[in-house]
Amino acid sequence: MIGSPGIAFESVLDSAPLPYVRSLLGDNACNLLDLLYRDQDAETALRRVAASAVSPERIIGDPDDRSRFLEMLPEQKITELAERLGVGIVDPSSDLLASLPWSQEQRRTLLGFLGLIIDRAPEIPTALRSVCTPQYALFPHQRLAACRVQRLLYSGERRVVLHLPTGVGKTRTAMNIICDHLRRHEPTVVVWLARGRELLEQATLEAERAWGALGNREISIVRMWGDAPTDLDGVNDGIIVLGLDKASAAANTDTTFLDKLGIRTTLTTFDEAHQAIAPTYRRTVDALTLRSDSSLLGLTATPGRTWADLTEDERLADFFAHQKVMLEIDGYDNPVTALIEQGYLARPTFRTVAAESGTTLSSRDKQALAASFDIPDTLMARLASNVQWNLQVVRTVLDLSKNHERILLFAASVEHSRLLVAILSALGLDADQVTAESPPRHRDRAIARFKGTSSRPMVLSNYGVLTTGFDAPAASAAVIARPTRSLVLYSQMVGRVIRGPQAGGTPTCDIVTVIDPELPGFGDVAEAFTNWEDVWSTR
Repeated sequence: MIGSPGIAFESVLDSAPLPYVRSLLGDNACNLLDLLYRDQDAETALRRVAASAVSPERIIGDPDDRSRFLEMLPEQKITELAERLGVGIVDPSSDLLASLPWSQEQRRTLLGFLGLIIDRAPEIPTALRSVCTPQYALFPHQRLAACRVQRLLYSGERRVVLHLPTGVGKTRTAMNIICDHLRRHEPTVVVWLARGRELLEQATLEAERAWGALGNREISIVRMWGDAPTDLDGVNDGIIVLGLDKASAAANTDTTFLDKLGIRTTLTTFDEAHQAIAPTYRRTVDALTLRSDSSLLGLTATPGRTWADLTEDERLADFFAHQKVMLEIDGYDNPVTALIEQGYLARPTFRTVAAESGTTLSSRDKQALAASFDIPDTLMARLASNVQWNLQVVRTVLDLSKNHERILLFAASVEHSRLLVAILSALGLDADQVTAESPPRHRDRAIARFKGTSSRPMVLSNYGVLTTGFDAPAASAAVIARPTRSLVLYSQMVGRVIRGPQAGGTPTCDIVTVIDPELPGFGDVAEAFTNWEDVWSTR
């Protein structure tokens, strides 16, 4: 019996009473499905969506939900599960299983019995040191920007921000600058600072490609994020790709870590530089730029911390000595226009779709909006659970799938993303999701499929992980179902789909923002590029 195949989670829901299935989904999701399936088999749809949208881990982790779920198992399967757990049950109708302590190992056994794959293995870097291979280049506008940056990196304040629109190759341009620095200063260490697995992995791959084409010797490319060690022994020449959270944790464990790293470092690159003045990160940057010959390069498409708080933006400009190199193209006031006309950026069509969610802002809501850089989580949760809002999101995605093969969906929360993907899948679309909670292997598989060559339309939904460091040139449409008053965040979401044919992308793209008329939003990527110029032009 112990080797029995168990029972699939979906099979349990298929045979469970319908009221139980509806209780798992909740009234809002059920009402939405009732609207979508008025003339079809609503019961089948409810069970299919529940199997995708309901988190088995959440059910098994809650004692009451777990007990109710165990009651849905056939008697034979209860006996098999008991034996797999190492307990004997004479009467399958007894509540012995419910009374178990349900340790973490027992919960994992139950998940395995239900045929669910648990990916809990820690992220293990594929290699901490690698030798690079050739082929690398820059477009003319990137080369011009790189030259202007280098003049500022090695004189005066020795710090500068490289401001390029999203999709125009900030990372590639910066890697050319870094390779030139490594050739001129032998041996030396360059530190690349970033936050988030996608950004860090992207930087590492770009470093390997760049040095393979431009390098003059073998160097170390060291990954320091996730579970990778922070051992500096023997690392005296090369690039360290260092996670900001990893740097803070290492400094707390070893108070000399940042000092030892700073002694070796002559160039620090801070990706998403608008984060640089956050107190935790400022400590790291300060430690790495103590040498008189050390330089600081910031990279960003949005050189401001906020949209409306000028004090924060001025602090950021002060930190980089008001030195910013912005992309300039002769004959154009705004380079974004030139990049679109020349095919480096896709020509975007911006659309807003109003969803009458019925949201009414109270005085407290308005105060919370005024006090926050972005829309408070409480308001976001109300929208994410609203039937009419979600109905409009689903309809928008279905409409775009008629003309686009790759669609990015930005959801308002993890649960919101899960629900939307389940409904879209039930409606026949190839839909998947990645969130901060997604196991690394699932995340990698979903992204690889999205980047694949299949002509079948696919929707990749996410919450909080694909706004930076994600490169899928074939993505030609974005649905922003995450309201925001942050111009930085909005620009990052839009930037995922505006890569043009000259950069391996598409000639045009559609960006649809689902809005609530009560809440603020944005609608033009060019606005983001020039928003902060007044702050950086004055000292």
